[in-house]
Amino acid sequence: MKKWTLILLSFIITVGCATNLLTGRRQLRLVSESELQMMAVEQYRIFITEHNVLDSGNDKAAMVNRVGNRIANAVTNYYNDQGKSEILEGYNWEFNTVESEEVNAWAMPGGKVMVYTGLFAITQNETALAIVLGHEIAHAVANHGSERMSQALVQQLGGMALNVALMNEPEQTRNLFLLSYGIGSQVGAILPWSRQQETEADKFGLIFSAMAGYDPREAIPFWQRMSSAGGASPPEFLSTHPADETRMENLKEFMPEALKYYSPQ
Repeated sequence: MKKWTLILLSFIITVGCATNLLTGRRQLRLVSESELQMMAVEQYRIFITEHNVLDSGNDKAAMVNRVGNRIANAVTNYYNDQGKSEILEGYNWEFNTVESEEVNAWAMPGGKVMVYTGLFAITQNETALAIVLGHEIAHAVANHGSERMSQALVQQLGGMALNVALMNEPEQTRNLFLLSYGIGSQVGAILPWSRQQETEADKFGLIFSAMAGYDPREAIPFWQRMSSAGGASPPEFLSTHPADETRMENLKEFMPEALKYYSPQ
């Protein structure tokens, strides 16, 4: 029985791979973007009703909205220039800020973005906030969450289709979705972003931030601050976003290309 199960899972993984239009990398894709966007809208609304989300007139919320929209415009322009506007089909950008000491931020499919006020102690300025939002949005548009959700469906639900999983295991499936995007108290329950995913998000996040008029060189001191925050107990953000010497070297390698897109506003 185990043999046939392994063969079935191998088949699912083989036929479930697709080429990412942004990175050109083959990804496991068992869940459609439209399905994920529908889940994102639902879970985003639930999150907003269950947490203290700041009014748009709040200074921090206003900054998040301002920075987020500039980066969203940059992302749209980038894909239009690349002739890949279909990547953003169904996107309806929303940027909100939740009152929380947790150092975190995340972006769901369809442009649903949340920033936690605890992050501001480390970003310290608008440009660093742009680095974070560029990075998180890059994860979303590069389908990294979809890839993680697909991996989770294979590992924990035997490669079950999303609609079937929602019918048979609704609570577990929703938890897998939230964990796939770094939301919730059990961030480490599944594998963190892979090094490849992190590298892709760093690269394209720098480009998006630069196109939005933010100096991408701020990424170096920001990630250094993030890495040293909390001493022996770093922020939850780092459970899925490891900061290390390799990241710093990669950022320096990507910087010349990102700076080509940079024009101060």
